[in-house]
Amino acid sequence: MALLFWPEDERRLLDLLAIAMVLMGVVSFCFLLFINMPYGRYATSTFGPPVPVRWAWFFQELPSFALPVYFILQQPQVDTGKLILMGTFTLHYLHRTLIFPFFIRGGKPTPVFSFIMAFIFCCYNGYLQSSYLCRYATLTPEWFKDPRFITGIVMFFGGMFINIHSDHILRNLRKPGETGYKIPRGGLFDYVSGANFLGEIVEWSGFAVAGWSLPGAAFAIFTLLVLSSRAKQHHMLVTFYLDCSGPQAIQISDFFRFQNPMVP
Repeated sequence: MALLFWPEDERRLLDLLAIAMVLMGVVSFCFLLFINMPYGRYATSTFGPPVPVRWAWFFQELPSFALPVYFILQQPQVDTGKLILMGTFTLHYLHRTLIFPFFIRGGKPTPVFSFIMAFIFCCYNGYLQSSYLCRYATLTPEWFKDPRFITGIVMFFGGMFINIHSDHILRNLRKPGETGYKIPRGGLFDYVSGANFLGEIVEWSGFAVAGWSLPGAAFAIFTLLVLSSRAKQHHMLVTFYLDCSGPQAIQISDFFRFQNPMVP
């Protein structure tokens, strides 16, 4: 068993984990054609007892923050390029673990099944990205001048800004005491219905381009497959809701139907 984790064997293991992640993304995409992803507005008791949403986000995302920090601290020396890419990955999950959950207003509890699956994925992906970048990635100083690195970093921070700004808009849709569904407006929500999902897809696509690696590409593909499914579900639900809301919603509904979930 110990032989599995010799450096040359672990490198092959990481490739297999990356390929498996893409396959999981394809399976998830197909699965989500028939059933809503069981969290947020789609959460039901079918998927187990509820977990308070803030603590669910905190604990499920924590491995993807803690593992890169652990791997960095275990290395006697980490090259600047690796630190930059590890830093971008860690920055995202720093926000997802220590900031985002505690700004959530209300929010439906997360079914325990969804919480466990998210926790397992963050352990899986946190190990995959951290181990590859710290131990096997080759990022020379010349790579900083490469158009792929520059483009990827710009995409990452642009996507992160879109994602955070879109989450801010969603959090502030309702005034205190208001209930019912509201259509988000502002930012990219004026052009697509899934601006928050689009931002995260751009973010991890940039991470993949900047690192130019199989693990990074696998994560970007997985993110695209899963979040595009989530965005499509949301788009269809809102369109249906508006169609059923009476004459006062017709103009909004006609406009919204021409919006695309992901592409302006």
